[in-house]
Amino acid sequence: MSNPESFIDEVTEEVRRDRLFRLMRRYGWIAVVLVLLIVGGAAWNEWRKSETTAASRAFGDALMAALEAPDSAARRAAVAAVPAEGSRAALRDLMLASDPAGDRATALAALERVAADATLAPSYRDLAVLRRVILAGTELPLAERRAALDGIAAPGRPYRTLALEQVAYLDIEAGEPAKAIETLRSLAQDQEATEGLRRRAEQMITALGGGTQAG
Repeated sequence: MSNPESFIDEVTEEVRRDRLFRLMRRYGWIAVVLVLLIVGGAAWNEWRKSETTAASRAFGDALMAALEAPDSAARRAAVAAVPAEGSRAALRDLMLASDPAGDRATALAALERVAADATLAPSYRDLAVLRRVILAGTELPLAERRAALDGIAAPGRPYRTLALEQVAYLDIEAGEPAKAIETLRSLAQDQEATEGLRRRAEQMITALGGGTQAG
């Protein structure tokens, strides 16, 4: 019985091998395509990373060159001329607003563009809102400034403590020193606030007659 069984096993194996070869001839191209896609995808990712790095470096170099212009007007014009989109445009506009002494209108317009761009991360938009409120000052109605600051003073927002500091200043402007002292005391104890901000809060509390912070 061993010989017939061995013969059957050999035939079965041959049939399997033949079927495998036929499948490979018919569908082997799929495996080749998959390999090419994997290799091509990896190459594409590397190329894209390289392009992104090169673009970021070029953008940074362009901004640095713009800042080397001989005077503030020339610097603003050079910075504004740097081509950029998305977060790079936000950085460019924030830089335009960093030196508002010569052209406050341009600075405020740049900040408004960043603040209004819903595609940007909160770190860009909130900073633009905060900077716009500070720069505009009393040119903006107090209620409008408070509404803008309330939106970025919520827990979890990147500039929450700085926004709360400005809210306290608005309370002082509105003739509500007790309310300002309460906000400043909370900031003086806030672990998310920087040491400089906590120190400013304590100094302002003293200036408002609130005494020194306990504990």
